[in-house]
Amino acid sequence: MADFELCVNPGKNEIVGFDGDNYSCRAIKTRVVTEKDSLTEIIMEYAKPHLKKGDVLFLSEKMVACAQGRAIPLSSIKPGLFARILSGFVTKSKAGIGLSMPETMQCAIGECGCFRILLASAFGMLGKIFRQKGWFYHVAGYRAACIDGPCDYTIPPYNRCVILAPLAPDRVALNLSKRLNNVAVMIVDANDLGVRILGCSGPIDRRRMSNLLRQNPLGQSAESTPMGILRAIS
Repeated sequence: MADFELCVNPGKNEIVGFDGDNYSCRAIKTRVVTEKDSLTEIIMEYAKPHLKKGDVLFLSEKMVACAQGRAIPLSSIKPGLFARILSGFVTKSKAGIGLSMPETMQCAIGECGCFRILLASAFGMLGKIFRQKGWFYHVAGYRAACIDGPCDYTIPPYNRCVILAPLAPDRVALNLSKRLNNVAVMIVDANDLGVRILGCSGPIDRRRMSNLLRQNPLGQSAESTPMGILRAIS
């Protein structure tokens, strides 16, 4: 595999550090991944030729979800009454649409159940009273927090889809690690506001890994780099 497929996205740094240790952080370009692809085959084709012992391979949760068939066309989602009402109370963030549109809220209800979303909404309103953020998602869980709505800057056909959270992220990471001679694998939900590690193939220092990826090295737009490699620098 040619080296040009490893890259550093515009505005990102190749060398990242935490607590006195430095790492090379590079992204891997791929073709657009769909539910017709085998995630394992994608990893073996694009990532394995570049990996060395001690590396950490990190994957975008969107790529994993899309390979699992978790990208839902916007046209196939029919929001109910609760979804239309509750979405109006969600504040839009710079990181994306989130649950601020009826279609994404309907998906959250489908993923988490109506009762849990209503309970989360009540806690979210209570949090606003006390000027505390994140109470809604703390109650709703990661499946609600990871839902991504359609965006114009997303690669087609996903610019007209709602992408759900990946299923069984720990198990997916572990299975991929076994195919990669036990190289550490993480599945991450990263945006320009923060990083959440959804799954990993084994014990890791989550604080360290989150800090190393805080620049969102895979990008927030149409970079076509859904995975990357962290490599410690001696």
